Amino acid sequence: MISLLLFGLFIALLVTSVPVAISLGLASTAALIYSGKVSSSFIAQGLVTSIDSFPLMAVPFFILAGDLMGHGGLSKRLLNVGNVFFGRFTGGLAIIAVVTCMFFAAISGSGPATVAAVGAILLPAMFREGYPKGFSIGLVASAGCMGIIIPPSIPMVIYATSSNASISAMFMAGVIPGMLIGFAMIGVAFYISKKNNYRGVGRKYSAREILATVNDAKWALLVPIIILGGIYGGVFTPTEAAAVGVIYGFVVGVFVYKELKFKDLYKIIAGSALTSASVMIIVGTATIFGRVLAIERIPVMIAEYIVQLTSSPALILLLINILLLFVGMFMETLAAIIILTPILLPVVVAVGVDPVHFGIVMIVNLAIGLVTPPVGVNLFVGARVGGSTLEAVSKGSMPFLAAMVIILLLVTYVPSLSLFLPGLMGL
Repeated sequence: MISLLLFGLFIALLVTSVPVAISLGLASTAALIYSGKVSSSFIAQGLVTSIDSFPLMAVPFFILAGDLMGHGGLSKRLLNVGNVFFGRFTGGLAIIAVVTCMFFAAISGSGPATVAAVGAILLPAMFREGYPKGFSIGLVASAGCMGIIIPPSIPMVIYATSSNASISAMFMAGVIPGMLIGFAMIGVAFYISKKNNYRGVGRKYSAREILATVNDAKWALLVPIIILGGIYGGVFTPTEAAAVGVIYGFVVGVFVYKELKFKDLYKIIAGSALTSASVMIIVGTATIFGRVLAIERIPVMIAEYIVQLTSSPALILLLINILLLFVGMFMETLAAIIILTPILLPVVVAVGVDPVHFGIVMIVNLAIGLVTPPVGVNLFVGARVGGSTLEAVSKGSMPFLAAMVIILLLVTYVPSLSLFLPGLMGL
């Protein structure tokens, strides 16, 4: 009865458009009051203790770092670098969109932030060159999914804190899957562009122009090297790396590129604070939801049920993939990670799946959820930035969605794609 109340009220609130965080909190509160197993102070304590975590401090820092770098001219210079190398090829702007998203993903750690930053600059250029709106926005929205796969990644930090996995290992594990998704999208974009004769900019840049563009963008290109190199070189922790990213983005934006104005700082910091607050509320309420599940032994029962269905690791992973793809269509990424990790992790560990490998499988699944209606956040951001309808963007993203599902299956059944680099680094 308590389980029915918990999930039934949660789903009912979501259906009536109540925000995810509020839905989680109200459902958890109702279930706890009905059960009478713990006092009402459990809720307040859970909200505080769930976010009282040093690793979680990385989340607001990465959000602010991404905003500072996006407003400070770094994303524009990454786009310029992509243009001089790929702009002349068939579908050049489409290829540039993917490559720029890959680089910006290593700055922002967020899918929607990547779509907003890259789309605001690149989409008008694609429209001028004759690329259809649905294809262009669908491509950028899909490529923005790499924002949570290529490190640093905010969902990876959340998964690591939920599963006691190493954040550094998770970051390193996301590199190869993220690159594979990027290359797959480039291949799909090139095929569609060639088929529909979407030409490049038609200009070949000289070696001097290429060097000048790369030199101008060197401070942006150094960001992944500084952040990831510092983490794996033992210079600072992932949380400290996020703080370093904030300082770096501020200094480069204000004093080097001089595109970040002091008058804009309040708006940027306020926006980052609002985003961080919403993330932390979700973390807090989702953690309470997960603790209610644990009190009622729901994860144990689900694990036992799945194992009764089959003992094959391959089939268990397939069932979990189907579940995660479905959940990603309706639930916000961070909430899904916090709720489902304690439920599904014991199941996969019992059949010999590495927690880091499973973390990447979960995050790739939920990244796909960013471009699947009805709650595909990247689709909404892309439609707003590009001035199109959700239906047109959804249709344009379908080929790239198919490519991501293929890479998901590879990542699921070839664990070395996720575990090779962490093993090489001794993580």
